[in-house]
Amino acid sequence: MDRAPASGAGCERSSRSRGVFCIRREAEVTSKNRLIEIRWHGRGGQGAVTSAELLAQAAISEGKYAQAFPSFGPERRGAPVLAFVRISGQEPIRIRAEIVQPDIVVVLDPGLLSIVNVTSGLKENGMLVINTKKSFQDIEAQIKTKCRLAKVDAATIAREILGVPITNTTMVGALIRATGVVELEFLVEPLRKRFGRLAERNINAMQKAYEETQVKEI
Repeated sequence: MDRAPASGAGCERSSRSRGVFCIRREAEVTSKNRLIEIRWHGRGGQGAVTSAELLAQAAISEGKYAQAFPSFGPERRGAPVLAFVRISGQEPIRIRAEIVQPDIVVVLDPGLLSIVNVTSGLKENGMLVINTKKSFQDIEAQIKTKCRLAKVDAATIAREILGVPITNTTMVGALIRATGVVELEFLVEPLRKRFGRLAERNINAMQKAYEETQVKEI
């Protein structure tokens, strides 16, 4: 998904040092354009890709530039899934590479911390937003990385309001509470279009997660 007017190329595919080039190129572009880059970690069926798309739609409704896209790998239910969002309030987004140095990381499934380095490449003073019942101290001990943290028991909220532990809309609420990357009100219309008759439940779940998210600065 890329609704804002943006064009251009990503990383050079033919270079043997493609990985290093991508990192350098991403840092150069994000510094110049003051992009906000968000990486979502979830499992197949949990809605990480949907979360990314909803957030990008909200940003565009605010008059910003935004793009959202999934990782282009094999996906199956329960397998780790990546999704990415870039938001710019100033200029069109011209980079197309996957996000390797995010400003924000969102984790829908806390079990991923045991099998995936979710904070890989997280920028200095970056933010980790996670669905968990654990304390901040326990999270820090597990990730072994100093960063800003936000947490919410999104699974419980989803069960109570939606009837299923699908945390995509709850984690959107948590992200907005922790970062203010968009205004909460701009998510309402994308949620209505996406979920139809189930929209009100999802809006309520997002709102409750927004209210219950706890934030810890470094």
